[in-house]
Amino acid sequence: MLTHLRPALVLFVLLSLITGVVYPIVITAVAQVAYADKANGSIIVDADGKPIGSSLIGQEFGTSDPASALRLATWFWGRPSATAPVPYTALNLDKGTGSSGSNLAPTNPALLDNIKARIAALDAADASVGIVRVASGSPSRTSAVPVDLVTASASGLDPHISPAAAEYQVPRVAKARGLTEDAVRALVREHTQGRALGVLGEPVVNVFALNQSLATFRGDDDDGSIR
Repeated sequence: MLTHLRPALVLFVLLSLITGVVYPIVITAVAQVAYADKANGSIIVDADGKPIGSSLIGQEFGTSDPASALRLATWFWGRPSATAPVPYTALNLDKGTGSSGSNLAPTNPALLDNIKARIAALDAADASVGIVRVASGSPSRTSAVPVDLVTASASGLDPHISPAAAEYQVPRVAKARGLTEDAVRALVREHTQGRALGVLGEPVVNVFALNQSLATFRGDDDDGSIR
C-alpha cells in the first residue's frame, strides 16, 4: 500500500506546486511586465492620481430625462444602461448595482417608449445650445439618430459608442464648450479604436476616456488642432 501511496502523494504535491504556485506566479509576472495596465483593470486616474473608473466599464454621462439633459450637454453620451443611473464598478460596490440587460423584445411597447424618451433627451440637449434637428411642423429629422444612442447595451456596462454616435454629438459638445467642431473631432479621433487585428469587430469610441480628455482640454488653435 505504501508503495502506491508514496508516488501518489509526491505527484499530488508536485502538481499542486506547479499549478497552484509556480504557474500563477509566472503568469502574474508576465502580465505585470507585459500588460500591466490591462492586468490591473485598465484603471483611469484623475489629475491627482485617484482612480475614477476603468476604460472597460461605461459610466453615466447622458440621460433619458429631457428635463435633465440641459446640464449634460457639454459631455459625450454613451450607451444607455439598464443599470443607470449608477452602472456597476469596483468604485461603487456599496450602491448594490450590477450588470443587467434590458431584456425588452422588439414587440414590447416599453422599448419604443424608452427610445422616444432618449431621442427627446438628445433633442433637448441639442436645443440648449441652439441646435435643431427636427424641422418645425415636420416629423422628418435633418440627421438620423445612431441606434446605439437610444438602445441599451446587452450588459449595461458598454464603455463604447460607434464613430457615427460620436459624430452626431460633436456639434452639441463643441457649441456647449465654445470649441470648434474640428477640434472636438480631432479629440474623438484620438479615442477611436480600430478593428481588432484590422478585421475583427467595428471601430468604436471609448466615451469615458474621451470625456476625461475633454475635461482637461485646454482649447484649440486657429486651425482646429488640439494644443
